[in-house]
Amino acid sequence: MKHLAYAAAGLALAAFATDAHARDQIRIVGSSTVFPFSTAVAETFGGKSGMPVPVVESTGTGGGMKLFCSGVGESTPDITNASRRIKESELEACAKAGIDAVTEVQIGFDGIVLASDKSAPDVSLTIPQIFLALAKEVPVDGKLVPNPYGKWSEIDPSLPDVKIEVLGPPPTSGTRDAFVELVMDHGCSTFPEIEALEKDAKTAACQTIREDGGYVEAGENDNLIVQKLQANPNAVGIFGYSFLDQNMDSLNGHPIDGNEPTFENIASGAYPVSRSIYFYVKNAHVGVVPGIKEFIEEFTSEAAFGEEGYLTDKGLIPMPEAEREAMRNSALALTPVNLGS
Repeated sequence: MKHLAYAAAGLALAAFATDAHARDQIRIVGSSTVFPFSTAVAETFGGKSGMPVPVVESTGTGGGMKLFCSGVGESTPDITNASRRIKESELEACAKAGIDAVTEVQIGFDGIVLASDKSAPDVSLTIPQIFLALAKEVPVDGKLVPNPYGKWSEIDPSLPDVKIEVLGPPPTSGTRDAFVELVMDHGCSTFPEIEALEKDAKTAACQTIREDGGYVEAGENDNLIVQKLQANPNAVGIFGYSFLDQNMDSLNGHPIDGNEPTFENIASGAYPVSRSIYFYVKNAHVGVVPGIKEFIEEFTSEAAFGEEGYLTDKGLIPMPEAEREAMRNSALALTPVNLGS
């Protein structure tokens, strides 16, 4: 069956490559966090090259990976954006569909922020407090119990006496994956009762989000979360720093562990909830769909993802210069991703 899958993929690619009218426009899917960066590069690329502006869709990281790894050929995306690194299981799915080489391009960093409408009270949160607000089960008197906290003040009297209502991404989102890893896992590790659990039970306790209304899945569209926060000042939203940066006139980001969610704090590593962001290229489509390599070149140019690049105006936190140079060289060489590195 595996050989048949590879053979079918090879035939699809051969047909794709020989059809002069197959597709002359790059198709990109994936992360809503990376979407504004990718869109900016797509527009600049189209303006500079004279080629059609790539189509960029915001499908979420998980949804983008499924589309990207569905096979090769005209009906499948050329590139997928991701607000976390590709998973081993996703690479395996790609391989099973006949995609034998995928290039990883890290474009920089982004913070995951908790923010509210400007009319809401200023509040500084800690990672353990966020865990207690959002976990399905929490330790009380030495035992794990269904989350009893209905208000922030019940977790800590210094916090606002308002209902816990956090609007965040669904499980298909890379932002959700990163939030669980950087906040929920770290928060639960501060409680001895959870640390003492067996591995599977500990993972479940750390990573299972409450489903009683305290956490509301608000979809993949971060702009929709921003609108809902404006309508409900007591609610808190979870999204990438770039969206906070674009909405500073209406939103306040909450400090976490005493560190404000600012460009400088994320770049320096002082802000504790930051992650790398990426896009992935289907190598088999390079040279078949015109412009893919030129698009990579534009995205990894100093004019785009450099310290003074136009993507910083969108909220991108650049990598150090040496890392940008290494990433540019790797990307333009179409070096296949190696998750062991």
